[in-house]
Amino acid sequence: MSVTIKQVAHQAGVSVATVSRVLNDKGPVAEETRRRIHEVAARLRYVPHGAARSLITRKTSTIGVLLPDIYGEFFSEIIRGIDLAARRRGYHLLVSSSHGDKGEIEAALPATRGRVDGLIVMSPEVDVETLQANLPETLPIVMLSCRGKGTVFDSITVDNYAGTFEMVRHLAGLGHRRIALVKGPPNNYDARERLRAYRDATRAFSIERSKDLEIDGDFTEEAGHRAGERVAALKPRPTAIFATNDAMAIGVLSALHEAGVDIPREMSVAGFDDIPICRFVSPPLSSVHVAIPELGGRAIERLIHAIETKNRHRRRHEMLPTTLVVRSSCGALPGGLKPGRNGNRRRRGHARDPSGPVRRAPPRPAARRGKKDHTATQQSS
Repeated sequence: MSVTIKQVAHQAGVSVATVSRVLNDKGPVAEETRRRIHEVAARLRYVPHGAARSLITRKTSTIGVLLPDIYGEFFSEIIRGIDLAARRRGYHLLVSSSHGDKGEIEAALPATRGRVDGLIVMSPEVDVETLQANLPETLPIVMLSCRGKGTVFDSITVDNYAGTFEMVRHLAGLGHRRIALVKGPPNNYDARERLRAYRDATRAFSIERSKDLEIDGDFTEEAGHRAGERVAALKPRPTAIFATNDAMAIGVLSALHEAGVDIPREMSVAGFDDIPICRFVSPPLSSVHVAIPELGGRAIERLIHAIETKNRHRRRHEMLPTTLVVRSSCGALPGGLKPGRNGNRRRRGHARDPSGPVRRAPPRPAARRGKKDHTATQQSS
């Protein structure tokens, strides 16, 4: 049988109320009494009942996380960042995934009531009205990679627009004027912003525009593989292909290898997110770097701040910057336009050119050398 708080009180020679005050760190208790209660609780291996404790303290020390999926490196890195930051602050996680439509979200949200002190929500179908209708007004919420409206909730997003614009600008600077894009899901905030930036960049840098060059995708490797097969069959082929996340870019690489396309001599390939595997595919993949664990860590810091202020704080909308990481999957177009002819020129009336630093990664060293894949900061071409 499990040990009860009454048994701890009896062994320590104090009241149940005194044991409760000590174990919940509430109210003044003599230091000698406090020490004795902790010793007895440890000897008896007493574990406080979580539900009962939360009724007393009005705190569960648990944070809820709603994600659209937990498959793949992007989501594992997000969870890692959230978990590390939460544990540093004494919180545990309650993670729920596969919320790809509004009905699933509406079913999952009520289940978090009374179980969590705050909630991180990352879902393509989430909206403010759904959250407000299914959760108490007092529950702190941070929306991750889905833009919050006004001052209702805190939100943290990635600078999708600048990262995409910079990658297209980089490819244009290498001489590429026929650049295909593998799109993400149409209802996804990140995907919509990346598509918007791509279209603005094609106008800004005199890049060929065609519906054939905008290929549907869903952020999976399989979608990238299908896109790679389609691109390989196009006549004329694009000279570069930019997938709006790394999972699809890796699928593209596989399909192009199968089709006998030389990368980057015949076609350059780039992705977005810079998940860890990008360094180890062949050739190593150029990508728009997102500090993914930091994205999760920032969400925790914002949420705990809301919890500590009892959700009476001023709401904030943060944007995480991106950095271009150039690896050997991208190269200059042989016999094409000289880099810089149009690639670095901004036309009036079009989107801004958010030039930023490029981290140019050297080829991955041989395993026998045991060296890391260091990168150096360099101004983009």
